[in-house]
Amino acid sequence: MAEMLQRLRERGVRFSIDDFGTGYSSLERLHRLPVDKLKIDQSFIRDVTGTEDNATITRAIIALAKQLRLKVLAEGVETAEQLEFLKKAGCDEVQGYYFSRPIPAAEVVPWLSGDGTAGEIQDRR
Repeated sequence: MAEMLQRLRERGVRFSIDDFGTGYSSLERLHRLPVDKLKIDQSFIRDVTGTEDNATITRAIIALAKQLRLKVLAEGVETAEQLEFLKKAGCDEVQGYYFSRPIPAAEVVPWLSGDGTAGEIQDRR
């Protein structure tokens, strides 16, 4: 599988590890697979400003990703406090209800035209 993914990567396809920190994701996969981005599971983000454990784990994941030259996306951002924490921690991208609830495909372009963010940290607030 790693060889096939590498061939796809050479053709411009980029890969992310989703829900990093839970389930089947592992550090071993970071070493074996040609990934470009880690997506931090929302279970860590939910209480990132409420519990020191989640804050520590989230900072560690971001630091690890940076050392491996990977982008980091935080899933499940719902509050300004979570967003501010992630900015300070060096997270590259965010997604979550703080920006928008799921919307029909036909509404995506008008929504993006409204504030121009598309979920990138540096463009929000």
